[in-house]
Amino acid sequence: MNNKELAQNVLELVGGERNISSLTHCATRLRFVLKEDRKADLKALDRLEGVLKAQNAGGQVQVVVGNKVDAVYAELRNLTSENLQSEDGDAAPKKKQNPVNVVLETIAGIFTPVLPALIGCGMIKCVATVLAALGWMEGSGFLSIVNMIGDLIFYFLPFFIAVSAAQKFKTNPYLAVALAAGLMHPVILDGAAKIAETGVKTIDFLGMPILLMKYSSSVIPIILGVWVMSYLYPVVDKFIPKFLRVLLTPMIVLFIMIPLELIVLGPIGSYIGTWLTDGINYLYATVGVLAGTILGFFKPIMVMFGMHYAIMPIQIQQIASIGSTMLLPASLAANLAQAGAAFGVFVLTKSNTMKSAAGSSGFTALFGITEPAIYGVNLRYKRPFFAGCAAAGIVGGFYSIVHASANAIALPGVLALGTYTADRYVYIVIGSIAAVVLGFVFTLLAGIKEDAGGQAITKAKKNAASPAAAQDATPSASRAADTAGMLIVSPMTGEIKPLAEVEDQAFSQELMGKGIAIVPSEGRVYAPFDGMVEALYRTKHAIGLKAANGVEILIHIGVNTVSLKGKHFKSYVEQGQSIQAGDLLVEFDSEGIIADGYPTITSIVVTNMQQFADVLTASDSGPIQESGALLKLIP
Repeated sequence: MNNKELAQNVLELVGGERNISSLTHCATRLRFVLKEDRKADLKALDRLEGVLKAQNAGGQVQVVVGNKVDAVYAELRNLTSENLQSEDGDAAPKKKQNPVNVVLETIAGIFTPVLPALIGCGMIKCVATVLAALGWMEGSGFLSIVNMIGDLIFYFLPFFIAVSAAQKFKTNPYLAVALAAGLMHPVILDGAAKIAETGVKTIDFLGMPILLMKYSSSVIPIILGVWVMSYLYPVVDKFIPKFLRVLLTPMIVLFIMIPLELIVLGPIGSYIGTWLTDGINYLYATVGVLAGTILGFFKPIMVMFGMHYAIMPIQIQQIASIGSTMLLPASLAANLAQAGAAFGVFVLTKSNTMKSAAGSSGFTALFGITEPAIYGVNLRYKRPFFAGCAAAGIVGGFYSIVHASANAIALPGVLALGTYTADRYVYIVIGSIAAVVLGFVFTLLAGIKEDAGGQAITKAKKNAASPAAAQDATPSASRAADTAGMLIVSPMTGEIKPLAEVEDQAFSQELMGKGIAIVPSEGRVYAPFDGMVEALYRTKHAIGLKAANGVEILIHIGVNTVSLKGKHFKSYVEQGQSIQAGDLLVEFDSEGIIADGYPTITSIVVTNMQQFADVLTASDSGPIQESGALLKLIP
């Protein structure tokens, strides 16, 4: 499935454009704020090819797609209107949410669009720091420009935040930039810089004092300003005659908002930011080891729920106030420890497919992107994930002891090591190596539960199915659990192949679930058990079934056949329809599909495999008849 097809499917499964209030993305996941969460099919999203994980967290529906998130997001933007509102232009209805979720979702929604600039400037700052430490080009114009590029985002941060906040609060972005300009005007900044010289701390405005404060790198003042303007603008616009709105509305809004943010909102926001920074500094000064340990341990868990960007404003405020943040070293430890855990899985697993996934995702985590390692490898076995958390907790505490900090916002990984400092820089290196090594060693000590074929076992039971029992399976046997487990029969006739031979990583790496593949010799799919049709894709190339006893399977005909848009497929059932074993579900023209350039190899996977100790195959190769023994589920 290419990026455009994935975007189309995701858009459909979140309830369509009319159900989307806003859409953003971060390094690995799409973030939707929906008008009605119930319209999003999280189960179907979780099973979708190319999706690593789908969840509702922090007031958002989050769809983890990994490193291709930029491309998928771009395709989604091409498929949706500019403002992501309903066709009649009505604004999205307000949802009742937990206040904490509202705040976290708002912070994430504002900061995720700014991430490319933050990370880009952070990495440039890393280059400048390394050059300065090595004594290269000292005093040169080149180093001055490199430093300038690294500082751009922090010096002019209110402008970046203003644009993103205007999108979030659905107000005029150009007036939002004007509010940022009010905070950053030389009258204010130069006056604040000369307080020690002149003794002048305020400017009189109609008898009200405007405090002279430095707002570069500030976060909260501009967010408060844009938020208040989002309510003021429509009120002013409503009372101005239509033919005068283009002239009077922006004038009145600015005349009210600029003094308001300089007199009230700016100082309040600055004080809040200062209090947050002082609070974190006090916490690390008094119980630094405990704080670093807790943050290091829980950082990967925050990543799971997409809440790791909630601490971004505090990190930025710390850099603005004291030139560095002590929160990022714990994130560095967490990322590197998950990389080490993935390398541990690489050594322990017997599956060539999982070795490939563990090795590649481990290296990705070294550079700061941990979702592939967390979702694709470590959480699959569970123990490696928590082994990585434990390692990160230890190193996070160590970093607190040696007063580690970072002077720029960059992806916490090996490429950004130049932005970190400590009592001695060697401690940063020692901690980084320790995080990887401890994550690796703890994973080796904890081990992974895996069968002889290299498949993850998610529960403690390890009963094995005998080949004889599998061969004796009948259609009726698939509708009930016996003492050894439940048997699933084949929904089609053809040649059995291992999932690893499917040219789609979502199936070959078992991201969609464990199972088997079949190259069909007949173009028919039959119900393998009594149950219901849980999902039927409109392109008819894939169907999700749920057995009467709760087993869920996905039958995906061919590779990338969603591109055929239903051509060569005919369904005989509807979503939500009850089925009985042996019912004809779908017919397809194998020759036509192959003639159009698509393989017909069909993946059959158990999508709720976490509810079973294991999923075993009757055979990894050879012919199979419809209703022949195919899979055995170990309870």
